[in-house]
Amino acid sequence: MTGPSDNKALVIGASGFLGSHVTRQLVADGVATRILVRTTSDTRATDDLDIERHYGSAFDPDVLRDALQGISTVYYCLLDPRSWLRDTTPLWQTNVHNLQGVLDVASRFPLKAFVYTSTLVTIGLNPDAPANENDAFNWADQAPEYVLTRLEGERCALAHAAQSGLPLVACNVANTFGPGDYAPTPQGQMLWDASTGKLPFYFDGGLVSVGIEDAARALILAAQHGTPGERYIISERYISMRELFALAARAGGRKPRHFRLPRPLVLGMAWSLEAITWLLRLDNRMAPSSIRLLTLITALDNSKARRELRWQPQPIEQSIEQAVRFFDR
Repeated sequence: MTGPSDNKALVIGASGFLGSHVTRQLVADGVATRILVRTTSDTRATDDLDIERHYGSAFDPDVLRDALQGISTVYYCLLDPRSWLRDTTPLWQTNVHNLQGVLDVASRFPLKAFVYTSTLVTIGLNPDAPANENDAFNWADQAPEYVLTRLEGERCALAHAAQSGLPLVACNVANTFGPGDYAPTPQGQMLWDASTGKLPFYFDGGLVSVGIEDAARALILAAQHGTPGERYIISERYISMRELFALAARAGGRKPRHFRLPRPLVLGMAWSLEAITWLLRLDNRMAPSSIRLLTLITALDNSKARRELRWQPQPIEQSIEQAVRFFDR
């Protein structure tokens, strides 16, 4: 095992939306960067970059040990976001069990920082004020199993770091919007459909959101200024579905013409689709639990990230416009 260089980064999950933007910004900053991706990964977002590429699974200890040689900082952006899966076994495997294996290997290397991508859904609900990092998770009775896998993953990461000394910082990233959403993400697809008129209605609720480029910058700042063992909320602001869809329409050159559907009606539609997809043994991306999440989590307090990481995100409106322009390319 070799020691770390003064400044060499490894991005795990670089084929994903956030990981690819972290990679791009590291390269722009002049940081020597290595990515670890599968041979089957869609790497369009990073193919043009002058970076070192290692191929294989991050969950293979031998592959990971090889990728970590000479690395000073790790950005861990790998997760399974498919909250709609009926069989949640893959979610538990990737978001918890495989993560533990990565932490076991990484803790044996003399890293300067390990930035772990967590999520806003692990933050507790606070009825009296915008929730912050000190609000412990308190809504397990309302949480779909995807949320529970992310919660357990974060707990395992922080506990492992405390025990092993791994300099791990957790970034609780909100819903991301912006360019380079090749997949696209579920929120990106929703935005695109709203901008083109394919999604003509909205309902009460919204998304705690952040621009993808700002989220990537936050992870890089977390490696530089974050305190090991701490969580940082990475969110610009909460945006209602009505405002989100109106911004999407305008960015797409259309007049906002979305109409409001009562939330009970939307839930009824979701339950009807749930029954149909259950009979057909299909996954339902419009699961009732996903609809409920859009009304549970509202304002979050990002002052800790602004203060300690020196993070200054741009208004989410700019990122939404950039996202629509990307989809319309």
